[in-house]
Amino acid sequence: MSWPYSLLFNSAFRRMDPERAHELAFSLIERAGKVPVLRDVVQGAVAPYLGQRSGGPGSVRLFGRVVPAPFGLAGGFDKNARAVRGLTMLGFGFIEIGTVTAHAQPGNEKPRMWRELDVRGVRNRMGFNNEGAAAAADRLRALRSTATGRAIVVGANIGKTKVTPPEEAAADYATSARLLAPWADYLVVNVSSPNTPGLRDLQATESLRPILQAVRAAADEANATAAGGRRIPLLVKIAPDLADDDIDAVADLVLELGLDGVVAVNTTIGHDRGPGGLSGPPLLGRGIEVVARLRERLGTGPVIIGVGGITRADDVRAYLRAGADLTQGYTSFVYEGPLWASRINRALTRSAGSTASGRYE
Repeated sequence: MSWPYSLLFNSAFRRMDPERAHELAFSLIERAGKVPVLRDVVQGAVAPYLGQRSGGPGSVRLFGRVVPAPFGLAGGFDKNARAVRGLTMLGFGFIEIGTVTAHAQPGNEKPRMWRELDVRGVRNRMGFNNEGAAAAADRLRALRSTATGRAIVVGANIGKTKVTPPEEAAADYATSARLLAPWADYLVVNVSSPNTPGLRDLQATESLRPILQAVRAAADEANATAAGGRRIPLLVKIAPDLADDDIDAVADLVLELGLDGVVAVNTTIGHDRGPGGLSGPPLLGRGIEVVARLRERLGTGPVIIGVGGITRADDVRAYLRAGADLTQGYTSFVYEGPLWASRINRALTRSAGSTASGRYE
């Protein structure tokens, strides 16, 4: 943590309710991203690697795109696709919006977010609070109407609406996929949040298969006309708390259905700190283990996005050595400040070529 941000965090943000502090910081990022001169000056100063759209050092060729840097923003920070341009300005190589549900919902009652200062983590039980897939799709459509917006690599993370019964989950996910597929670079089916009752049960392959099949069909149908027949990559996000045999079963399903990859991992319920899922540094070891196991099972084809516990560039390198193609973070944004992603990606682009992935330039 740099000393100016450390001073701000300890004197202001730390004293605020965590969700209120998030909303304040988010609002500032969103507003800054809407001021073209400010946005471009900041991005040019802190993240010059983002201008290397044709493939500079450390860039990754995935999803039919050049991802300019391997560290991106995980789902959860920008649930409604409101601040994609501002977040890119701060140096993230790609942005994953969501989790988005088919229908708008308020999420769980407050309080629902807590800082775990001793481990520099965050515990949350947000419950997929968001404005719904139609609202997110409208914002992504507007983003894609500009050349700068089309240049940003954006994924869309989709989840189940809380009131939707499990037997209707496939149709619920398909609704979100149909709305978002024309505007996103990839879709992530999130069945691993601990904060929607029964959601993690959908990770069982007999429940997961019809959901993934429905999402694939809905996305293909939507893109047949709206995106000129483009086949959008489809990934599934899994929990760190899955047993190794269950991780293998998900990997086998990915291969069976011809999915494009896995996002590993979500928050953990393997703690005794209170309700909700824990994120941050305590997840790093397990996240790397899961990625390594997935890569061994999946082989070289499907994409793996490693997420969980990343604080510095060396953490990203550990995920890449384990077999990840891209990485994401969120929690350390709270503790490290607005230049966090830029510091990591600058270090990674300087040391390009030291990763294990063959997809890197």
